[in-house]
Amino acid sequence: MKHSHPPTLLTIARRTLIDEHLIAPEEGVLVAVSGGPDSMALLHVIAKLAPELGAHVVAHGVDHGLRAGAGAELAIAERFATRLGVPFASTRVDVRPGPNLMARARHARYEALQQAARGASALLPAGGWAARPTVFHIATGHHADDRAETVLIRLLRGTGPVGLAVLPPRAGNLIRPFVRARRADVMAHLARHRIPFAEDPTNRDPRFLRTRVRQELVPLMAEVSPRIVEHLCELADASHERDGSQAELVPPAIDGHPLGRAQRAALGRALAQRNARARVPLGDGKIAGIDLSSRRIVLIRGR
Repeated sequence: MKHSHPPTLLTIARRTLIDEHLIAPEEGVLVAVSGGPDSMALLHVIAKLAPELGAHVVAHGVDHGLRAGAGAELAIAERFATRLGVPFASTRVDVRPGPNLMARARHARYEALQQAARGASALLPAGGWAARPTVFHIATGHHADDRAETVLIRLLRGTGPVGLAVLPPRAGNLIRPFVRARRADVMAHLARHRIPFAEDPTNRDPRFLRTRVRQELVPLMAEVSPRIVEHLCELADASHERDGSQAELVPPAIDGHPLGRAQRAALGRALAQRNARARVPLGDGKIAGIDLSSRRIVLIRGR
C-alpha cells in the first residue's frame, strides 16, 4: 500500500499563488528578504516558480539600523539572489529606539519596500522597456504559524472579529505565498535544498510578546489541540470573509503616506463595494481612491 507524502513547500506555494490569483503573467514580484529562513525559502520558491507563472522577480532587503549583524544577513541574501539570477537591492532606514519599536520598524520596512517596488523595473536586465512589468507585488514570507501567532496576539491585546482577519493571502499589493504552509514546511525546504540563512536573535528575545506566544503559548495549546494552528488560521479566514470593509486588503501606506485605521477602513469598503468614485482625504491635498481593474489603492492629488 502506497503512502502519500505531504505536499512540499513548492507545491503549497504554487497552489496558493494560483488559487488566490496572486500573480498574473508578465507582472513583477519584489521578494522581501532579510536573510532569515522564511524569506530565503520564499526567494528560492518564487525564483523557481517564476518561469512557470510568467513573472519577473527581483529581491529587496531592508536594514533597520538596529542590529550590527543585519548587514551580514543581507549579504547572505544578496549572494543567494545572485546565485539564483535574481536582481537584488537594499535600503537602509532610520528607526530610532523607543516605545513600540517593532511596530515602527515594521512601518518603516513596508514604506521602504513600497518605494522599492515603484522602481523595481529598473533592476531587470535590459531587453526592451515594453517587456518590463508596470505592476510589482511585494511578496513576504509569512506562513500559517505567523498567522496563528498574530491571531493570539490580537486576542491577548483585545480585538473584535475584524481584528482577527490577519495576514490574508493578499493585502493591497502585498502577497503571502506561504500563508497555507507551516514553519516546519519552510525548514524542511531549506534543509532539502541546502539554502543558507541566518537567525535573527531578536526572534528569541522573551521581552517581545510574539516570542512568548511562539515559544510558550502555542506549544501549550497544541498539547490540548494538536491542530491549533490550523484552527486559528481558519478563524482568520472566517473573520476576513465576514469583514465587509476588507481593510486588510489595503496597504499600511501609499506612496510613502501612512494610512490610519479609519482611512484603511474607508478604502476597504470602497474595494468591497467596487466603488471607483470613492475618495479618501489623506492630508496635504492628497486623496486616495481605488483602481477597479487592478483592485489597487491609487493616489489622487486634490485639485
